[in-house]
Amino acid sequence: MTDTPAERLVDTLLLKDWHPRPQTVAEVTPVPRPAVPVVDAHNHVGRWLSPDGGWLVDDVPALMRVLDDHDVVTLVNLDGRWGDELTANLDRYDRADPGRFATFAHLDWRALQADDAAAALVAQVDDAARRGARGLKVWKDLGLTHRDATGTLVLPDDDRVVTALARAGTLGLPVLIHTADPVAFFDPLDATNERVDELGEHPDWWFGGPGLPTFARLMTALETLVAATPSTTYVGAHVGCYAENLAWVSRMLDDHPNFNVDTGGRFAELGRTPRAFRRLVERHPTRVLFGTDAYPPDALAYETAFRFLETEDESFDYAPGEVVPPQGRWTISGAALPSSLLPLVYADNARRVFRL
Repeated sequence: MTDTPAERLVDTLLLKDWHPRPQTVAEVTPVPRPAVPVVDAHNHVGRWLSPDGGWLVDDVPALMRVLDDHDVVTLVNLDGRWGDELTANLDRYDRADPGRFATFAHLDWRALQADDAAAALVAQVDDAARRGARGLKVWKDLGLTHRDATGTLVLPDDDRVVTALARAGTLGLPVLIHTADPVAFFDPLDATNERVDELGEHPDWWFGGPGLPTFARLMTALETLVAATPSTTYVGAHVGCYAENLAWVSRMLDDHPNFNVDTGGRFAELGRTPRAFRRLVERHPTRVLFGTDAYPPDALAYETAFRFLETEDESFDYAPGEVVPPQGRWTISGAALPSSLLPLVYADNARRVFRL
């Protein structure tokens, strides 16, 4: 018996060629500007993530127009790195337009190879403060790639790291920390993995192989670090690195007064559980910071973020214009945060945490 057209399609269609068009008819509420001026607490405008080593933003005046058009009064630049690179970022942004940018430094984890690694890291924290960094960015390479002089993989709860980040707290430097990527990046690469498209585009983002810590181990390391340094203020990047589990995030905020979270790069995730996100903000109204992680910043990214936070729209694209959504094949719905909470999420929380 001859297969039907539908059966033939199912047997031959490749995932990379499947581009379904949703037929849902839903309300569209454009939000070209936010309800109140905002601080983008998670972004990149330096050279660190540039594919060619140049500045991610070639035209700074054009960037300023995007920020002005979307009422972004301050942008946190997480690309300062260390030494002369930190100074270059501070000169290009913070000192050229005071108050408009806040550049964070990184630590050079190669110092873990030193005989007294803790002292070497503390010296870097001191240097970053002297140069004018507004905080420290700790990335996921701590826990996944950096090793000490014995060859041991170093996780965020290592005593040497604890010593360095306790020093940051002493100096009043907040720490924005990205410890783990989405859970699916640690899951088996099989037909159940919801981010197979994304991992196909970025195969080096899969961390489920041998010799690497599990997602759960990394989350434990993050919490141990936060608990061990109560005088240091943390922002857990990407909704505490666990946007898939807002109950876990809420419990972290309950248990650790020095812990906060930003929304950077996770509107796709939050839009799958918008009511749970609204409850998180209502329970912890002073602990959630607006951030986009959309670099270089553009109008569409900001307006999609505003739409998610402010409207009840349902089933809309989190990455308009993309043929295949970059983080997963789903749409999102708006959280419709109460208007009384928008000033806190959009700006006031970041001003407090980052001392802007």
